Amino acid sequence: DPRDKKSTKVLQLETAMGSAIECFEGAQAILIPRTRFAPVKTTNDMLALMSDAYEVTPDSRMVLKAERNGIPPDVKLDGMYKFVDDMQKLIPNGPPSLINCKKLAIVGKVVLGKGVVFEGTVKVTNASDEWKTLATGTYKDGSVIEL
Repeated sequence: DPRDKKSTKVLQLETAMGSAIECFEGAQAILIPRTRFAPVKTTNDMLALMSDAYEVTPDSRMVLKAERNGIPPDVKLDGMYKFVDDMQKLIPNGPPSLINCKKLAIVGKVVLGKGVVFEGTVKVTNASDEWKTLATGTYKDGSVIEL
């Protein structure tokens, strides 16, 4: 448990396993294009994936919608949203629309209202220690919203 400093440490072996492949005669690596899967390593990736920027294909793959031109939204959430249950506090009303969002940054204790739409590059900040809600609406390119 990464939240519990006393829990057993876990080492991720992706790099070591990638290096170890050379020890197996005839082993090869294959390149899987991003069009075949939507990697989720952080809650930043998860929020983008939950948004309308992605869709499920008839063969059950999650892919970027065509109008994204192969470029996913660049989402940067405050470190307080590192874990999924914490990210859920940000989006209790559902994920925002990111179909036309280039870059989204969220800093501080923010709750997104139902139906929030981000377009272009937008930053939302809350410097207080209290949770504040970003009202339903469309927030456009160049917006810096201070709650």
